Amino acid sequence: MTVPLHFAEGREAAGIAAFLARLIHYDRAAAVRLQAGGGALAVFGRPPSFEVLAVRTAALLDDTALDTTVSAGELLDGIEEAAGKAIVPAPVTGPPWSGLLPPRGGWREVPGLPDAAGLRGAVAAAVAEFRARDEQLPPQHRTRAERDRIGREIWSRALAGTGLPLRAAHAAQALGFLPPAGAVPHEVPVVLLSAGPWLRLRTPYGSVAVRTATGLGKLGVTPVRRP
Repeated sequence: MTVPLHFAEGREAAGIAAFLARLIHYDRAAAVRLQAGGGALAVFGRPPSFEVLAVRTAALLDDTALDTTVSAGELLDGIEEAAGKAIVPAPVTGPPWSGLLPPRGGWREVPGLPDAAGLRGAVAAAVAEFRARDEQLPPQHRTRAERDRIGREIWSRALAGTGLPLRAAHAAQALGFLPPAGAVPHEVPVVLLSAGPWLRLRTPYGSVAVRTATGLGKLGVTPVRRP
């Protein structure tokens, strides 16, 4: 049985559609977990290779209660941006990550995170380093395993001593969560939060969460108004 969702604004539907399209770009068979309640929707996804949970929220017109895992592609097909609504498809068997989400509350701000420009610069420097080290590999060592090793070393580095791995900033940029170049920092803030074993990079466009140890729970779905 399909469930209709009615977004508060057309741009909310467009934002969710853009997020789903990016997830499908990295994994055509992507699944997403949906949680709705209190007039808000949260869509959780895990793009391959980034090893993070990505979250996009949207405001709804009603208090529809929902908690299900569905195909990202089928959900995208069911979004009508002009009408500001979506048809939630039939549930699918959730991947392991869908049962292990960040906590709903208890988040506190962690200082020291670079601004959006600094994050983009760190990602660009990491990409350049990977390419340079890859080019320096002798032909006999230019294997998938060696490239993966270099990638893990680079993307696991902590950003500015915050404990947040660089891959989280890379994922935020790839998914369109980082504010655009030229955005005023105080109007489009980028914040690092922590709760128990979780770290969460949050912007007005979405969040990226990383679990640093064992933990269970649900992430709150209060939407952030986007400019």
